[in-house]
Amino acid sequence: MDKVTQTTEQESPPKTAQDYIEELVKQARSAAGRLAILSTAVKDQALLAMADGLEAKVEEILASNERDLDAVGKGKEQAALGDRLRLTRERIAEMAAGIREIVKLPDPLGEAPRMWRRPNGMQVGRVRVPIGVIGIIYESRPNVTADSAALCLKSGNACVLRGGSEAIHSNRAIAAVLSEATEKAGVPAGAICFVERTDREVALALLKQDQYVDLIIPRGGESLMKTVTEESTIPVIKHDKGICHIYVDADADQAMAERICLNAKVQRPSTCNAMETLLVHQAIARTVLPSLVKKLVEAKVEVRGCPKTCQFSPEVKPAVEDDYGTEFLALILAVKVVKNMEEAMEHIATYGSRHTEAIVTNDYGRALRFLREVDASAVLVNASTRLNDGYQFGLGAEIGISTTRIHARGPMGLEELTCSKFIVLGNGQIRE
Repeated sequence: MDKVTQTTEQESPPKTAQDYIEELVKQARSAAGRLAILSTAVKDQALLAMADGLEAKVEEILASNERDLDAVGKGKEQAALGDRLRLTRERIAEMAAGIREIVKLPDPLGEAPRMWRRPNGMQVGRVRVPIGVIGIIYESRPNVTADSAALCLKSGNACVLRGGSEAIHSNRAIAAVLSEATEKAGVPAGAICFVERTDREVALALLKQDQYVDLIIPRGGESLMKTVTEESTIPVIKHDKGICHIYVDADADQAMAERICLNAKVQRPSTCNAMETLLVHQAIARTVLPSLVKKLVEAKVEVRGCPKTCQFSPEVKPAVEDDYGTEFLALILAVKVVKNMEEAMEHIATYGSRHTEAIVTNDYGRALRFLREVDASAVLVNASTRLNDGYQFGLGAEIGISTTRIHARGPMGLEELTCSKFIVLGNGQIRE
C-alpha cells in the first residue's frame, strides 16, 4: 500500500473544542431561521412525537440513567446528587406529560398585543418573535434536556444543550429520542443540538459563540454560575441557587403550617425551590415547633436551630451562622425563632437568594405586606415553596427559574423565551 493510500485510510485528527462547538452552533443557527416560521401544527405534532418517543424508549433511557447513577456512587455524600440525577418511570412519564401540556398552550409567536396610530396615519406595534439560538448549560437533572428542548421548539428557538458529565448517558439518550422525533415530524435538523463532549474546553468555547448564539441559560451550582458569568460573551439569564424561606406568622393556622413546611422540605429536598430555612414568630413557636420538629425528624430531616429552637426540642442540633446562608439540597433544615415579621423579612433580605419566599398567616394585612416588601422571583402566601414551578403555574414545563431581573424572572415558560420586534404599517409616510 502506498503512502498516499495509508494517509487517506487513517482516522482524521479529533476536532478541537472550538471546531466542534462551532459546527454545532452553525447547525443551530441554520435551523433557527426556518424554525421561526414553522407552523404551530407542525411544532405541536413534533412535540407529541417527542412525548411518545420518551415513553416508547423508557427502558433504554433508564438503562442509560443507571450507568450515570453507578458512576456517581451510592454513598451518603452522593445522595443529593443521586436524587437530582435519578430517573424513574414516573419521572419520565412526567417529562412526557409536561411536553403534552406545552402542546395545549397557545403559540406565543406572532402575538401583537396592541397597535397604535400616529398623527401621520401610520400604525405602530410590537409582535412576539423567537430569541433565536439559546444555549443551555446545566447540571445533574436529565429532565432539563426534555423540558428545554420542548419549550424552545414551541417558542421557535433552536437550542444547544450542554449537560453535565455526571448525566451524560441519560442526556444523550433523551436528546437522541427528541431529535429523531422532531426531524421525522418535519422540524429542521439542528433545532435540537446536543453537546456530546463533556470536556470543559467545549463549554468555554460555547460561551464565546456570540456570532451564532443569542442567549445562554445556566442551571446549576455556584461554580457553574461563576464560570458562565465570567466567561460568556453572550447575554446570560441566571438560574441560580435557591435559599428559600418559610415564615410562620403569629396567627398562622398550625395544621396548615405543618403541612406546608413538611412538603416544602421533604417532598423533594434536592430541588432549588425546597425550603432551606424556617422562621417562626416567637408568639407561636412554643406551640408549633415541638410537633413540627418531631414530624421533620421522623421524615429523617436533620434540624439545626437557634438557641430558642433548641429549647423546644432535644432533637434539634445547634445551628451555626453559615447554616442560614446555605442551600443544603438535602434533608437538612435551619430554623430560627424571630421576634416579629420585620425580623423575618430582614433575615430573608440578608440570607436569601431572591428565589422563592413564603409566609403562613391568617392576617390579610401582613400577607399583603409580605408580598409587597419581600424581594424574590416568587413570593407565596399560605403555600409551599415547591410550587414555584412552571408546570404548577400553568406554563407547561419550564426552562428553569430565573433569578435574574432582566429579561425574565421566575419560571421561564414560552413567553419568556421570546422577544419582540416593532412592526409599522404605512401608506407612503416619510420623515419630514
